[in-house]
Amino acid sequence: MSDEVTAYRALALQLTCHAVNGCQDRASARAKMLDNVARVDRAVAGSKGFIGPDLRLVVLPEYLLTSYPLGETIPGWLEKAALEPAGPEYDALGAIAQKHDVFLAGNAYEADAHFPGFYFQTSFCLAPSGQVVLRYRRLVSMFAPTPHDLWDRYLDIYGLEGVFPVAKTAIGRLAAIASEEILYPEIARALALRGAEVFLHSSSEVGSPLSTPKDIAKRARAVENLCYVVSANTGGISGVDMPGNSADGRSKVVDYLGEVRAEALTGESSNACAEIDLTALRRYRRRPGMGNLLSRQRLELFTAAYSGSIYPANTMLGPDGEPRVPDRQHFTATQRAVIDRLARDELI
Repeated sequence: MSDEVTAYRALALQLTCHAVNGCQDRASARAKMLDNVARVDRAVAGSKGFIGPDLRLVVLPEYLLTSYPLGETIPGWLEKAALEPAGPEYDALGAIAQKHDVFLAGNAYEADAHFPGFYFQTSFCLAPSGQVVLRYRRLVSMFAPTPHDLWDRYLDIYGLEGVFPVAKTAIGRLAAIASEEILYPEIARALALRGAEVFLHSSSEVGSPLSTPKDIAKRARAVENLCYVVSANTGGISGVDMPGNSADGRSKVVDYLGEVRAEALTGESSNACAEIDLTALRRYRRRPGMGNLLSRQRLELFTAAYSGSIYPANTMLGPDGEPRVPDRQHFTATQRAVIDRLARDELI
């Protein structure tokens, strides 16, 4: 792109998530969500004022506007907390991106007119124009509907490009990985094979001085795919019974060699900010040598291994192919059936 910026600052903005679970109706939940957007505006303004005008990418934590469902049914959480793809919350977030001249990435629960009664956990990125340039639906989730649960219908509507989107932007080729999906190397690899250079990782996870699985995975996904990882964790969650600092800290920026370039401690913080150098990344990707892992992939070796199924697709489509909204017991029951089958086949 002629207006491409190949060196800039990226910030994993660590903010407290103020939950809407205690809101008694849709109107009060929506008002609180917009209050949360206003907090984002102030935090981005203060961060850019301190970091400088070369701050071009800000990644927000997972489900920052709402927190996560705690006992709510799928239709109940859809009504209370799911954004409309062209709703006022996106308009307000787009205004922040415009006002501060940044790409603003985040994660939210989102409705979809093609699937009434369902929501998807969605990672998004808004350009400085205010427009959504990336929309990715989480593919692996323990307790939320995913495109894989509606696989045949979802592919008919969105195609594979809509499942593994990569946005070509003025700050490089961006792709999103949601929360614990950082533990699934296949997702990062699929995005890298489509050209991704920077992974936008919105998360809400254990903040610990120990090396947690997610924390290890961030560095692994970076070096495996020669990509930057900008990973924003929550700075705690308020308004729920879980102790507030359980999901707090260690937001970070990891470079394409797996080195942590910046990291925050606990609480609200703009300390996880570092330079993204696309020229250096591209030079490394085009350099022959053992370290050029992308160019050394032999994908044909693994075709047979990946041709089967472990967790089944289409579990939320009825016999007639129509979507069926499940109850909460569906998720654990499906996983139990998978475990039983793997044990029966002596695969675990």
